[in-house]
Amino acid sequence: MTTLNPAREEILGKVRMALLRPIDAPAPPVPSSARVAPRTPGEASAEIEMLLGEIGKLGGRTRRMARRDQIQSALAELVQVEQVKKATLWETAELTELDVAGILRGLGVDLVSPHADKHPLAECDLGVTSVDAALPETGTLVLRSSPERPRMVSLLPRIHLAIVRPSALRADLSQAFAEVKHDSYFVFVTGPSRTADIELTVTIGVHGPQALHVWAIEG
Repeated sequence: MTTLNPAREEILGKVRMALLRPIDAPAPPVPSSARVAPRTPGEASAEIEMLLGEIGKLGGRTRRMARRDQIQSALAELVQVEQVKKATLWETAELTELDVAGILRGLGVDLVSPHADKHPLAECDLGVTSVDAALPETGTLVLRSSPERPRMVSLLPRIHLAIVRPSALRADLSQAFAEVKHDSYFVFVTGPSRTADIELTVTIGVHGPQALHVWAIEG
């Protein structure tokens, strides 16, 4: 038998009392008015345009590339503009195929293992990941955690670069949730990290990267 936290049980008890529901009562059916029909996705090019547009509205910086060989010049520009000295990246087949690590080394960037302690990772200027799922309607990226996808790579460095391929596009949130429902950990990223205090003063980068770059590579 699972023992609940006393404070949590007290809160849930008050909710049940307010709803006049006994502890073992089944959940009421979802009203038809609350149901939303599955979203019908558009053509891939239009979906990418929508995704990048929404990310841009949220303060993310986007780039669209027709060919994978364009990533070398894009990385060179990013390293120069953002003064990137140290970087870390996922060890996925996708990033290996794009030779992201090799390009960064060639640009004089020191690479830190994605399995390093949190302190070296937090000292990185750049963390590079691929994207497991992308929701064009909200500009949301889904990053799944695994041995070759350490979660801290997208959370601790000053800048997060996420590389999206058309195969990552998903119609809506329900489709993304269906794919990660058995995962022990995953991250939903919607724009750069934002934190607001009690006076509603928004600060960027307190609980995550200060900047989010999203590049869509279609070729």
